[in-house]
Amino acid sequence: MKNYEKLLNWRNFKIRLIFEGIIVGLFVGIVISLFRFLVGKSEMYLNEIYMMLSLNHRLIPIWIALIAFLGYFIGLLIKRQPIIIGSGIPQVEGVILRKLHMNWYKVAAGKFIGSLVSIGSGLSMGIEGPSVQIGAALGQGIGTLMKRTKIEIKYLVTSGVSAGISTAFNAPVAGTMFALEEVHKNFSPLVLVSALSSALSSDFISREFFGMKPVFNFKNIVVLPLGYYPCIIILGIIIGAAGVGFSKVLLRTQAIYSKVGIKLELRPIIPFVISAAVAFFLPQALGEGNTLIMLLTKTDWTFKILVVILLVKFIFTMISTGSGAPGGIFLPLFAVGAIIGCIYGNVLVYFFNFKSIYIGSFVILAMAGYFSSVVKSPITGTILVVEMTGSFNNLLPCAIMSITAYLISDILNSKPIYQELLDRLLNNNFKYQKRI
Repeated sequence: MKNYEKLLNWRNFKIRLIFEGIIVGLFVGIVISLFRFLVGKSEMYLNEIYMMLSLNHRLIPIWIALIAFLGYFIGLLIKRQPIIIGSGIPQVEGVILRKLHMNWYKVAAGKFIGSLVSIGSGLSMGIEGPSVQIGAALGQGIGTLMKRTKIEIKYLVTSGVSAGISTAFNAPVAGTMFALEEVHKNFSPLVLVSALSSALSSDFISREFFGMKPVFNFKNIVVLPLGYYPCIIILGIIIGAAGVGFSKVLLRTQAIYSKVGIKLELRPIIPFVISAAVAFFLPQALGEGNTLIMLLTKTDWTFKILVVILLVKFIFTMISTGSGAPGGIFLPLFAVGAIIGCIYGNVLVYFFNFKSIYIGSFVILAMAGYFSSVVKSPITGTILVVEMTGSFNNLLPCAIMSITAYLISDILNSKPIYQELLDRLLNNNFKYQKRI
């Protein structure tokens, strides 16, 4: 009888988690869809502003003063709420591990505003980190308002993570896998059902807002023949090593900001002001990087231009993320990987007589590999890129690329970037290090 009661309670708990996951997904879907919409609009208005400034240079000093003020505003925001610094994913992992505490409504509001201003002003940052932290905060808030136990709230935080990724990229399967593989680091049935139900309900909301098309709506992508698969492994080795470099330089950039002695509230001013220079001299490197990725498959750039874009995008990403401004690294990371893949594809075309129709495939594969090397989540990297591009025929080559890059980063003793960032946060003894 006792065993039957335990089984019944477990089933009831699982069913309850499914319905609570759906509720979390609906709320997160609405909030992150609004966030995604506003970021898109702000980027559009930003392009119009720079077009106007190119015609009227006398307004440039006023604009620089304005974005410097916005940078200072962001600095004050992160000084007041250090838990919203940067991506936000390491902080969420810390909350799930009960090493950090977050005030859910303050985090959700602060991250929403801070990330919108940072990304909307042209910093090389993405929406996925903010989407994850906002989603996690809303999941915690719903659990708290429903007066659930701590373990149940933990499940709902994970559900918010999956819903955040799902809404940001129209990728419910990848959102679920990221929540399990990277954030919760647990593949239990309870985590799976709550995370998946949340991801699916949030995906429904986001598709109502943005339609059924994938985030990167590539056209005429030709799948690589089996005979080209050795080239995938070679690119995987290159991408794996490059991803290790990305992680090391990012951590080093943060250290430089600290060692120079610049106050926390003043650090974001640096990337905000630099964004103006980038906008005038190489606008392709400005912002998240999704437009740049699409251009790689449509524009016939020379090697020189591709290398310059790669260097500028990489350096600007480091300056932006190292400053502590709220914003993620997924899209800039994808952009850097995509450029490397484009360069690699062009090398094969010009020096080894490969067909140019395959360059787009190398762009997609390099995105998956670079993610897997930096984040150390090859399953998520494979599924996320496939869902984001709608290129399901590339599932096998994406998996080969991800595993190869992951192994190379492992051989080079590279740790997951979010784990490194979390360890650094804990070691720096921030104000928000209060155990739940």
